[in-house]
Amino acid sequence: MEELKDGLAFKGVAERLTLGIIRILENMPGVVDVRFADGEPAEKRSLLSWEQKNTCILPEDLRDFYLTTDGFTLTWSVKLDNECVPLGHMVINSVAKLHPLLQPVSLFSLPNAPSLADLDWEENSTESGSAHAPAAPHFDSRSRIFELDSCGENGKVCLVYKNCTPGVVAQQSEIWFLDRSLRWHFLTATFTSYYRLMITHLGLPEWQYAFTPYGPSPQAKQWASLYQPLTFGCELSLSDPAGDSYLNKLDPSKAFKVKAKVPTPKKKQLTQCILGNTTKSQGSTGRHSGAKR
Repeated sequence: MEELKDGLAFKGVAERLTLGIIRILENMPGVVDVRFADGEPAEKRSLLSWEQKNTCILPEDLRDFYLTTDGFTLTWSVKLDNECVPLGHMVINSVAKLHPLLQPVSLFSLPNAPSLADLDWEENSTESGSAHAPAAPHFDSRSRIFELDSCGENGKVCLVYKNCTPGVVAQQSEIWFLDRSLRWHFLTATFTSYYRLMITHLGLPEWQYAFTPYGPSPQAKQWASLYQPLTFGCELSLSDPAGDSYLNKLDPSKAFKVKAKVPTPKKKQLTQCILGNTTKSQGSTGRHSGAKR
């Protein structure tokens, strides 16, 4: 009886933590093997230890998340030709795996060894941005970057602290996406917004690329159009501003336009036929009378 109560309690917590997405996925056609694995709540001392070690203050919503579960993993597959193909993947790294993206330089490394900080030798267009776009993070000491999700080696979702000063505790953070070409793309200003965004996109492959100028790959677009048609249709304008849409376009004014039929003048044609026949009969009569003469 106690095991049953514990199972129901865990199911209720999982339902609230995943915003009911597990039940939605299980009712989708072709979806199989939905797995949710959360960790035990993180201890407060581990959070304080992480903050002291990295000289950063965790955002309040991310701190509350870790105090509920130390990490988050939800995966699901689809059945194709009697074979389960892994498709959806949602991950939030635990506190222990919230590593800095930029590791400190080793004492045994070469003095002129290349690093990611070399990419900040000039101010690029992404950093300056437009009036409404936030400035991109740096790969040097001006930013402190921590990996939230490796995105299946298709990029990295990072917790970013910008405008940092050595020795000063950083407090303001944002969620950014680093693609495979090492370009930054802003996702959300808070962890809660990113978490809801991840749940909304069902963890589909390359869904973070919908917030880039070039968008996800054609294969990822096909999966998105199948399992997320409404959100996928709205994001075409973000990922493909040129308007190269993969959806069918229908113009009702042209598709259902009826061509006007020209009325046939039946009486006029009948009159012409009668006159033509009369003329022919008169001509033939004249030829017969001439032959008799």
